[in-house]
Amino acid sequence: MKPVLLLLLWPLVAGTLSGAAARPAAPGPRGDPRNLTQGSTIPSRGYADQPYIVQTDDGAWLCVMTTGTGKEGDPGQIVVSMRSTDRGRTWEKPVPLEPADGPEASYAVLLKVPGGRIYAFYNHNTDNVREVKREDKGVYARVDSLGYYVFKYTDDHGRTWSAQRYPIPMREFECDRQNIYGGRIRFFWNVGRPLILGDAAILVLHKVGAMGPGFFAQSEGAFLKSRNLLTERNPAKITFETLPDGDVGLRTPPGGGRVAEEQSIAALSDGSLYCVYRTVDGWPVQAYSRDGGRTWTPPAYKTYAPGGRRVKHPRAANFVWRCDNGKFLYWFHNHGGPFIAAMQADTSGATGNPYNDRNPAWLMAGVERDTPQGKVIEWTQPEILLYDDDPFIRMSYPDLVEEGGKFFVTETQKNVGRVHEVPAALVQGLFGQFEARTVARDGLALTLPTRDGASMPRTAVMPKLPEFQVRDAKRADHGGADQRAGFSLDLWVDAGAAAPGRVLLDNRDAQGRGLELRTVARGALRITLHDGRTESAWESDAGTLAAGQPRHVVVTVDGGPKIITFVVDGVLQDGGEERQFGWGRFSPHLRSANGAKELKIDPAVRSLRVYGRALRTSEAVGNFRAGR
Repeated sequence: MKPVLLLLLWPLVAGTLSGAAARPAAPGPRGDPRNLTQGSTIPSRGYADQPYIVQTDDGAWLCVMTTGTGKEGDPGQIVVSMRSTDRGRTWEKPVPLEPADGPEASYAVLLKVPGGRIYAFYNHNTDNVREVKREDKGVYARVDSLGYYVFKYTDDHGRTWSAQRYPIPMREFECDRQNIYGGRIRFFWNVGRPLILGDAAILVLHKVGAMGPGFFAQSEGAFLKSRNLLTERNPAKITFETLPDGDVGLRTPPGGGRVAEEQSIAALSDGSLYCVYRTVDGWPVQAYSRDGGRTWTPPAYKTYAPGGRRVKHPRAANFVWRCDNGKFLYWFHNHGGPFIAAMQADTSGATGNPYNDRNPAWLMAGVERDTPQGKVIEWTQPEILLYDDDPFIRMSYPDLVEEGGKFFVTETQKNVGRVHEVPAALVQGLFGQFEARTVARDGLALTLPTRDGASMPRTAVMPKLPEFQVRDAKRADHGGADQRAGFSLDLWVDAGAAAPGRVLLDNRDAQGRGLELRTVARGALRITLHDGRTESAWESDAGTLAAGQPRHVVVTVDGGPKIITFVVDGVLQDGGEERQFGWGRFSPHLRSANGAKELKIDPAVRSLRVYGRALRTSEAVGNFRAGR
């Protein structure tokens, strides 16, 4: 518990909020816009959560954030808003929506309605409950996920907010009646952005049936629908109904865990709703509503395409946004599977924490497809959107802003929130990935065979690969400079090359410096990188080289996040059912993969391209579709 004096100082603190100190990016000749530290800091005072943005009618960005001087859930936690007129580079003085010496106010989302009014919806511990019982007989002193769901509004683009807050009635569900208080106290919160669907507003709510291990031990998704929020000027007359029908919200599929939370929704062009949410099962869940949220398709684990491969994701926010072009973007973390469920079940923590590994953040794009039941979304292969050099840093709770043909995302590490412009090539590559059928030429350093019809050589002059780390003579200590460089190997491999121990590519010198790509057990490939001081390696998924079938393989060594990926026949590997991760990290101390000038090539390699930069996933997919 924090001293009461600290809470009473909030008016002074609020007037002096400043951007939290950002760790400097590692030095190098160019910045990597995916590096977390390259973003613009959003002001906070310690704890910083859910930096969500709407664009006001006077041209500003209005950001709402949950913040406080302690850690998440500490007393004094409140909601503030702030304005920016330069796309998040600088911010005006924050405006508290609630006093810091009052009950906790948390987890706000914004909705702008026709006419320019903006509503902020958030949790408010109005009854000032100071502890809650757990289902395992313990108690939590954290009280930021209960009470009343309330709103305030602004008619001057976020400069001031209504003095009165208005509670929203929520219909009781089975999980409310069965909680430890029999529904007298209800647990809930929200991170999902509201939206306008026709003439109605749809709000998201995550109901909690039990507090226990992992904090929220049971959860499910619900929705609040208002048919007059868009037009009613008297806030006391605004009405809401709780959806879906019945008294059970969106849960996991049969056999899944008890956690189904942080629902995120998007509207499809036929008026359907798409919803995606996190679980502790290792896969996110998706569902569709064809009647405005009243009923939903049976929850199913999210797949890249109907009936296709499952998307992997831990217990973390995963959000979907509809873009102006009618396509979708989706934020997630691209690892999981049954390993996450094992972590959740192991209360000792010996197997890990299902909340961890939110670094890097990945982005995929979605397009609508027609089915007899209505529109559905098919998803591309993902790209790394953001990363931090420290793998333990966790980024989450993003928002997306689209303005002037550019895309921006916000995120938070719980103590630093930032705004990042998404590289145009990354997002446009995702939007065009389904149509990509051309070979990437930028950075292409070697192409074999050299012309159509020529035979594939068994040796070639190996191009010099970029250095990952170099000495920086401009530094007083002559320390290292991270070049944020990378490279990619693109090859077609013959059928029948799956036997382990076959060295497909090798430029190692007498000291072992260089790279080697070889076949290993269970039809996998292993790339090894060695600079004479440090060695790093990563294996592809089992079955990469299926017997009797040629394969297109792109191995990318990305020196920004220090990650190795395999894209096989246009599919980014994710570890499948056998591994939590399909991508792996290499040592940040690795200086290069340069070795001998001669590259040895196995006869099973039918074509080869070497790139002096890291290909994006979308480029690897385009290379595959272009053929040999």
